[in-house]
Formats: sequence, C-alpha cells, structure tokens
Amino acid sequence: MDGVPRVPEQRRAGESAALRFSVLGPVRAWRGEDSLPTGSPQQRALLAALLLREGRTATSGELIDALWGEESPPQALAAVRTYASRLRKALDPGVLISESGGYAIRLAASDSSLDLAEAQELAADAEKAKHSGDLCSARDLLNRALGLWDGEPLASVPGPYAETQRARLDEWRLQLLESRLDMDLEQGCHAEAVSELTALTAAHPLRERLRELLMLALYRSGRQAEALAVYADTRRLLADELGVDPRPGLKELQQRILQADPGLAEPSAPAAEPTAAPVRPAQLPATVTDFTGRASFVRELSDVLASASSAEGEGQVMAVSALAGIGGVGKTTLAVHVAHQARTAFPDGQLYVDLQGAGQRAAEPETVLGAFLRALGTADSSIPDSLEERSALYRSVLDGRRVLVLLDNARDAAQVRPLLPGTEGCAALVTSRVRMVDLAGAHLVDLDVMSPEEALQLFTKIVGEERVASEREAALDVVAACGFLPLAIRIAASRLAARRTWTVSVLAAKLGDERRRLDELQAGDLAVKATFELGYGQLEPAQARAFRLLGLADGPDISLAAAAAVLDLPIDDTEDLLESLVDTSLLESAAPGRYRYHDLVRLYARACAERDEQPPSERDAAMSRLLDFYLATAAGVYAIERPGDRLVDHLEATEHPGLVFDDRHPAQDWLYAEANALLSCVRQSVADSRLRRAVDLLWAAKDLAESGANSREYEVAANAALERARAIGDAHTAGRALTTLTDVHLVAGRFDQADAAAVEAMHMAQEADDPVASCWAPNTRGIIAIYQSRHAEGEQYLTSAIENFRSNKNRPGEASALCNLSRIHLATGRVDSAVTLAQQGIDIYDSTGNALRGANGRYALGLALTRNGDLGSATESLVEALETFRDSRQRLWEGMTLFRLAEVDLAARRAAQAASNAEMALTVLRGIGGEWRRGLVLTVLGRALNGIGQTGRAQVCWREALGIYEELGSPEAAEVRSLLNPAAAA
Repeated sequence: MDGVPRVPEQRRAGESAALRFSVLGPVRAWRGEDSLPTGSPQQRALLAALLLREGRTATSGELIDALWGEESPPQALAAVRTYASRLRKALDPGVLISESGGYAIRLAASDSSLDLAEAQELAADAEKAKHSGDLCSARDLLNRALGLWDGEPLASVPGPYAETQRARLDEWRLQLLESRLDMDLEQGCHAEAVSELTALTAAHPLRERLRELLMLALYRSGRQAEALAVYADTRRLLADELGVDPRPGLKELQQRILQADPGLAEPSAPAAEPTAAPVRPAQLPATVTDFTGRASFVRELSDVLASASSAEGEGQVMAVSALAGIGGVGKTTLAVHVAHQARTAFPDGQLYVDLQGAGQRAAEPETVLGAFLRALGTADSSIPDSLEERSALYRSVLDGRRVLVLLDNARDAAQVRPLLPGTEGCAALVTSRVRMVDLAGAHLVDLDVMSPEEALQLFTKIVGEERVASEREAALDVVAACGFLPLAIRIAASRLAARRTWTVSVLAAKLGDERRRLDELQAGDLAVKATFELGYGQLEPAQARAFRLLGLADGPDISLAAAAAVLDLPIDDTEDLLESLVDTSLLESAAPGRYRYHDLVRLYARACAERDEQPPSERDAAMSRLLDFYLATAAGVYAIERPGDRLVDHLEATEHPGLVFDDRHPAQDWLYAEANALLSCVRQSVADSRLRRAVDLLWAAKDLAESGANSREYEVAANAALERARAIGDAHTAGRALTTLTDVHLVAGRFDQADAAAVEAMHMAQEADDPVASCWAPNTRGIIAIYQSRHAEGEQYLTSAIENFRSNKNRPGEASALCNLSRIHLATGRVDSAVTLAQQGIDIYDSTGNALRGANGRYALGLALTRNGDLGSATESLVEALETFRDSRQRLWEGMTLFRLAEVDLAARRAAQAASNAEMALTVLRGIGGEWRRGLVLTVLGRALNGIGQTGRAQVCWREALGIYEELGSPEAAEVRSLLNPAAAA
C-alpha cells in the first residue's frame, strides 16, 4: 500500500468518509484520505490486537497479556482503558465498543476496510481461480494481495502478541509468494522467476520450498548444472545448520533433474477437448476422408449450430455462421465436415447449394429457393414466381422443423438473406470469400491457413507415412512453400503421390523457385492460381491496382501509412481500399492499421503487377515512394532521439514525406513496430538506384541493431548493401554500410570482426570524403580498443573522433567520444579525469536534450564513480541510466547496466542484491550481447552467489565463464581460474 490509503468513492452529502486500517506494515488508520492518530506504540498494539481478532471481543486480561505478557505494569488495566478511550475518540462512533468486560472493533463491510481482510479475500479468490484452471487471474489476484504488504507487518508494535502475529503474517506472505512463483513456473515464466528466487533463497536460506522452485526454474532455463548446485548447497547448509537431510521432495527433484525427466519440461497448453462424435446428414456432399486439424473451428461452429436446438437456445430465431477466408483455405471442406457432425441436431433434413459467388454467374436466389422448396416436399404447382413469395413460403415450410442449410460459396449478404430460415430450431452455415459484416445476427468466422503441424499431417495423409518419415525436413519445406494453404498442400501432395519416382526433396526444390511456384501448384482441374484469379477478376480497378502494388513490398506486413505511400493516396482513401480487399479475403488485417498477404497471394499479386501494371515504371515508383516514407520517418525518429546529431543533415534527400512525431515514445513505437517491414525494404532496395537511400535508412534505424532486438535481420540487410556497394565501386555507400555492420558486430560481441569492418569503413570514408563516416568510424575503433585492452590505440582513435565531431559541429557525437575516452582513462588508472570526461559528455547530452545518449554517459560515469569508491553516486548514476535504457528498449545496455549495478553491490557488500541484479542481467541479455559479455555477468554472479553461501552454484557459473573465455582466448580466463582454485592462485 506504500502508506497511502485508497481513495474511497464519492459519498453523498452528510456521510462520513470510510475508515481504513492497515496492519500489513505500520499499524495505521485513515478516514477517507485523512490519516488518523493511533497514539503511542502500546496504543497501536491495542488497536492491532483488536483488528486481528476480526470483530471478536478481547477481554481486558487478554489485552494486557497481548501488550505486556508476564511483565505487565501495576496500572496495566487503567492503561488499557485509557488507550481504548483515546482510540474510540479518534474513530467513528460505534466502531470500538465495550462489552463483557472487554473490547472489540466492529467494521461494517460496506464502510470500513482492513488490508489483512482484503488480502485474505484476494488469496481465497486466487485459490478458486487456480482450481478452475485460470492461472492468469490467480497470479494477478496473488500479486494484488502481496502488494498490500508495506514492509514488516505490525512494524514497531511492541508486545508478545504482536511478535507472534508478525511471525504468522511473514510466514503467510512467504506461502503466498511460493504459490505465485509456482504458478509463474506453470505458465512458463521460469527465466524471469530465477532472479526473484535467488534473492528469496538468500534471505531465507533454510526454506526448502523456495530452493525447490529455484532448482526447477533453473532447470527449465537450461541451467541444469546450477540447479544441481542448488541442491548441493541446500544439503550442505541443512547438515551444517540443523544436522538434517533435505526433505524427500527435494531429493526426488534432484534425481529427476539428473535423469532429465521429460515431466519437468515447461508445461504445455491444456489438451483440446474432444469434439463431438462424427455425424452424417443425408443430403450434404461427402466429407473428405483425410480431413485434418481445425479442431478449434470445428468446436466453435458446432457450438453455434448446437445452440439452434438446445434448451438454452429457446426463443432465438436461428443460428447463422458465416465462414470467410481466402480461396483455397478450406472453407467448404470445414463447413461440410461440421455439418456432418451436426446431423443428429437437425433430424428434419439438411439442405446444400453451391451459390457460385466467386464466378461470373452467381446463382440466383429465386432458383435456389425453388430447388429448396421441392426438396422440402413442395409441389411445383405450389411454388410462386417472385423471390419475395418464394422466400416467405420457404420460411413457412420450415416452421416447426429442425433443418440445417449449408450455403456454400456465397457472393455477398444480399444473395444469402432470402435463403435463410426464419424459425427457431433451424441453422445456416454460409461460406464466402467476403466477410459478411452486413449479415445481421450472423456469427462471423475468419478461417486462416493451417498450423505447420496440421499442414504436415494433411501432407502425410495424402503422400503416405513411409515417404514423409524419411524426409521430414523436406516435407516441412514443401508445406511452408505452400503457405500452409490446404488447397496448395493437397495439390502438391497429390502430384507427389502420383509420381512414385519423385522424392519429397525433388518436390521441395521445384517449389523453392518463387517465380515458378504458382505454376507448380496445379494438378488436374485444381490450381491455386485459378482460385486466386476468380477473386482478382471481381475487383474494381482501384482495388486491383492496390492489390498489385502492395504485393510488391517484401515485408511480412505493411502499415496503413506505408501503404498510402506505396499507392500515393491519402490515408482515408487507402484505408477504404485496403479494408475492401480484406472483405474479399485477398488481404488480411494483421492488426488494427496493419495488413498482410498470404505468401501465395503475394506471389500472385506480383505476377498480376508484372502482367497488368502499366506503365511498368509505376512498379519502381511505388517502391521508391515506400523507401522514401521509411527513410524520412526514420530520420525524424533519429532526430528526436538524438537532438543535435548532424547525421540527419547528411542523409540522402527524399521526394516523398514520412510521418512526423512530436514525442520520443510514439517515435520509438513506430520504429520497432516497423522493424521487419523496414529492413525488408532495405534488402529489396539494394539492387538498384535506391542503394544509397537504403543504406542511409539502415543508419537512421541503428537503434534496431543497438537494442539487440532485430540484430540478425539488420545484419543481413547491411551485408546485402555492402556487397552491392562493393560490386558497383561506391566507396561512399560501402563506408556507411561498413559502419552499420560495425555496430552489429559490437552488439554481438564479435570484436575482431567489428574492428576489421571499422578499419575498412575509415578507408572508405576517407576515399569518399564522407564527413559522417569519418567521424563515427574512429569513435567505433576506440570503443573496440576498450574491449580489446588496446588503450593507447583507443585513445588516439577517440581523440581523432573528438576533433572530427567538433569540426562537423556534431555535439552529441563529441559527447559520445568523450564518454568513451573516459573509459580509456579509467582502464589506465586515471580515475579523476575519467569522471571529468564522463561528466563533460553528460553535460553536452543534457544541454541538447539527448536523453537516450545521456544514459550512455551516465553508464560511463557510473563505472568511473565505482572505481573512485563513490558507490552511492555510482548507483544513482547507473539506476538513472537503467531507467532510460528500459524506456528506450535498449536491451543490450539495460542488461549491461544491471551487470554494472551488480558490481557496485558487490563492492558495497550487498551480495544478495548483486545476485539478483546479475540474474536479471542474464535474463535481459539472453540471445544478445555475445558470449564475452555473458562471461562477465557469470563471473560476477558467481561472486555474488559465493557471498550468500551458494558455493555450488558459484562454481557452476565460474566454470561456464571459464569455458567461454578459453574458447575466445580472453585474458579474463586467468581471473576465473583463480576464483575456481584460490589455493593455486595464492
């Protein structure tokens, strides 16, 4: 509660504000927002004793024992009466009452509250949620309960009763923590739990349940050796402190870890409930014998159909499900399968019609109604002529019957409406390529492609288990090339099944050529391209143009703003077009404001663009507008994050605008949301005249590499740009591409590769007379020299970088080089000047409002202050940097700052806190930063664990760090050997 009562709801005039009490911390009372006096420590002890009795009366003797025990003063009874009188005056009338020679506090649930009672209620609700299987709610409820603690319960309250209750409440809080951590592990949050459990086991070393949870969390995080070391530490500690062995559960867990018991793996999702037994209506098309997967859709549609005849569904007119999706996604197959299963619910018949809505001549509703009426027993002579009369008679004939109507391949809602039953007990299933948002009362279902597992199952059923089992990887390549589209998988599998001399690998190779893929996906009268052609042929000219041009972009999806740039249209017009394409199922809505193609539909859209887009130069113009959009927007983001940085003045000019942001946070949100699409645009643009803009876009988006979140994709794009620049002899572009690659190598901890790239970048920058690369390349070489302990060289590079930045009037660049030079001075023993240089860099950053880079300056200052022994200021500087790195999504620097904080904690003899920070650093740096940095963190974690008595885990960490350093040939190996074998070092 942090000492602040929750603000009660507004009360009517004349009512007093609600009372609230706390015992899960200092004993306090409030009326509304106003704190009430609770008196001396003994008076608070009396208040606590009464509150903890939950309304039951406590006699005077019981209260005296609670406050003083066996050493009560002579005037104890008078003192109790005085305390009670004072409390009565402070509280509302009728709250503290006297009865039967004692006292009680009676809290009306509607007006008053006790934090302990609230915690108990939350814990009970959490238990109910857990038993019902809702672990997310249970965890949330427990976290809310734990959040009510405000330090030590009954803090500073004297007396034996308070001491007993304090111990009870502390124990209960630990039990709640253990329960919540157990749920954390059940939901796969093992890596995050390690840090918290490490700190808790340090604080409660003899609590075996916490040790057990820590072992399990470490094991599931891939740290088996550390998990076993926890057991060894626990056994030694219990033997030394208590002379006992670990309890059987802990021993059993150790054995299961040793045996790599599969039962200890991360819990999987609950198994899907079995679907209803298959049923077969008489008048429906036959279901396919190899129907595969779609379990969730089958359940969803079956539930809707079942509601038409269930007791709960009485009174509703009918059940209608409209199933939409791209051509070839399996709408008809699924609908027929579900209809067969629902036969027993519709004993009066099942009607089916193919409405041919995807073709040029869709079925007329009048004709369909005539056929339906005849199927329902109506004589031809009784069937009226008009649509309205036929529809009315159709509904009359169905009255009192339970009939299922399957309307397949509908054109639109207008075609479907006259064909819907109008009476309860009936249901309709509709399939269409169009989302029928205007079909009132319909349950809309969007059918997506198969999951990889379902796709492989379908392929295997058609081809045969024996052929697929020996080439499983090739089979996965085939279904992936098919985009997991059922029709494409069926065609590919059928072709393979008919050619006994082909292997799965042969088919995979044929489908690997994107330009030939659609031609390969045809067999007999089945063809993926023909299915798409039906939908494309029905588009309006503006829709068709948008469909073609948007398919040119390589990204996994595209934002509305980027699409508007491609189409050269206003946002509102673009949104209307894209949403209309979504309604036809030729485009998917990936998220609000984002759109994507199915892979095969994208190939088809590109084929249409090559065939139909006139003049052909419009394709290049569209992609140029997209690149301009990304570059202009990314340059604006860079300028917001790095005020005063001159890079934006040296980027290639753009003809088309981008987005404009006023605040750093939405700008960063845009950059990370667009990361994959932006980098795809770079890769797509390097092969032509857009190369220079593509490389400049990489540089403007360098946060994607520095954060570690998109380093791999960024590196691929940078290498592609570099290869092209070298091929055409463009030194300017090659130098900039090399500079971006240097950053990637640095983030990954590949220092030799980073230095090689930086050396070449400097040469290229000098050859091209590029002022930007000429500044940043020596700065980067100085950073690399720090990591490789080449301090004299590093100082030369950084001094040169400072001069270049000053010549270019790039103040933030100058600050960066100053902070890096600070680290050189620190490494060479010039601690005072290291502090001064870092502070100079920070002053520049702060003067330009450069918060993100200012965090790097505070990181450097924190290192210097740590070495200078000013641990308090070092912590303050590093914590400030940490908050900025987290806020800016700079995972690499967030993790390294946590590591540096752990070093400060060790220097301040806070071993448990050091272990917690080091654990968090390992979690944040997972997958980024490289092995050398991981070795640094493991070394410090080992020191911290050794400091809290977990020597087994410490040894495991040091051995892993030593292996890293020996493989890299790093000098840090010597230090770790001395930690592992201190006697030899001595």
